Amino acid sequence: MGARSKVIDLRQLLAERFPQTFAPAADRLATGVPAIDQAIAGGLPKNAITELSSPNLSAGSALLIYALLQNAFRAGYFLALVDGCDSFDPQPMGNAQLRNLLWVRCAKAFEAVQAADLLLRDGNFPLVVLDLVLNAPEELRKIPQTNWYRLQRLVETAPAAFLILTRHSIISSAQLKLTLDNFWSLADLEQEEGVAFRLKIQVNRVQGGRQIMAGAG
Repeated sequence: MGARSKVIDLRQLLAERFPQTFAPAADRLATGVPAIDQAIAGGLPKNAITELSSPNLSAGSALLIYALLQNAFRAGYFLALVDGCDSFDPQPMGNAQLRNLLWVRCAKAFEAVQAADLLLRDGNFPLVVLDLVLNAPEELRKIPQTNWYRLQRLVETAPAAFLILTRHSIISSAQLKLTLDNFWSLADLEQEEGVAFRLKIQVNRVQGGRQIMAGAG
């Protein structure tokens, strides 16, 4: 069986396994996290790359993924998570919520980028998340910038929001750049409920080559 046939079969399998019944707003997909939705006019922009960087080790990127999955479960759509370093821990989530997740486990960043490429071409997921937070900087630097621009061209024609999580901003083709400006200890995460909904977000909007800085928390 050729590579093209395998891709077609995989797309058909995804369509059957993750049928969509959710119809989000035309240009935004709400995350369910007030700090984000309020800061960026209602949610993640569709047909665009949003890069969210978390320079602090305990900035909350994992908590954000859990919050996004909870929101997908409540809203009734499927979320695709491409895990660039096989680091996602499904244990905190309930079985019902995990039914709304397609988890693609990768060992290398380049594999994760290829998986995201396939999922954006498929068009079955309102939200595709590419998690590269734990991938080494030197590994990410080996990915040509042309790859990110190809992903941008793909998402422009896909009915999806595309969120890339990084440690430091590297995606030159991202139309919207966010930064998680949190630093929590393990004790904070264990004792406080709803901490994901109190994320501090720094917003960098890229418009016509100019960046407009805004803070939200």
